[in-house]
Amino acid sequence: MPHFRSYDDTELSYRVLDARDGSAAPPLICLAGGPARDAAYLGSLGGLDGHRPLVLPDARGTGDSPTAADASDYAFPRLAEDVEALREHLGLERFALLAHDAGTATAQAYAAAHGERLSHLVLLNPGARLQGELPDDAREIFESRRDEPWWPDAAAALRQLAEVSDLDEVRELLLRVAPMAYARWDEAQQSHAHAEAGQLNPVPRAGFWQGVDESARRAMLTRLPELDRPVLVVTGDLDAVTGLRAGELVAESFRHATLRVLPGVGHYPWVDEPETLRPLVEEFLTTPGA
Repeated sequence: MPHFRSYDDTELSYRVLDARDGSAAPPLICLAGGPARDAAYLGSLGGLDGHRPLVLPDARGTGDSPTAADASDYAFPRLAEDVEALREHLGLERFALLAHDAGTATAQAYAAAHGERLSHLVLLNPGARLQGELPDDAREIFESRRDEPWWPDAAAALRQLAEVSDLDEVRELLLRVAPMAYARWDEAQQSHAHAEAGQLNPVPRAGFWQGVDESARRAMLTRLPELDRPVLVVTGDLDAVTGLRAGELVAESFRHATLRVLPGVGHYPWVDEPETLRPLVEEFLTTPGA
């Protein structure tokens, strides 16, 4: 895998998926969530590599990137500086950035610090912790699905998750609750969920939200409306992980944001409905000013 040197001279890895049609379009840099989940779970984001290269960096302590010497380097504003180092390494004056789940916090931190370097920003299934709120509508979505066959076991496992700390137990319970993250529990969704256990990185995960005090959080939020670039926020109406309200709050943080709620979609839209997500993102990225 290729590597780049970040601000502190650490070598971090990234993966490139070349455009399948041979296009020389500018690359789309894609940030994984979790937080601190290996970027492999993004796959090709439902075929977004069809007409443009995808660049998928491994954040510190994930994938092929080394662990951090200082736990503070796992905090999402520091990870945003790794994105800036990657931009410089790739020689991009401006670029399009896509992020999923907790990775959207890193992307927003990047937009606050280096917004002039962005051409477009895509935020998939964001949470609203950066916005200072933890909406509870995800729980309501989960409860609304209680008639599905997987629900009783998932509900029991969800209760147990709050009481265990052993990593092996956590991984087992996460697989049991996994159906809540998808619109359906078909073969594609099950295959995607089974890979999660090997993609988790507890130490970087624990450091992701650390070292960001209230004044720093508010300062980031103050800068987001200054971003003069188009923003697309995507949520799924069956997302029982982050819900819908969080996406609304994130979209409200920007001046030029479009919010799209995808029907029949959970927390991983490229797994549930790739034929819906792909053209939506492609059209957004190819429309000047979006």
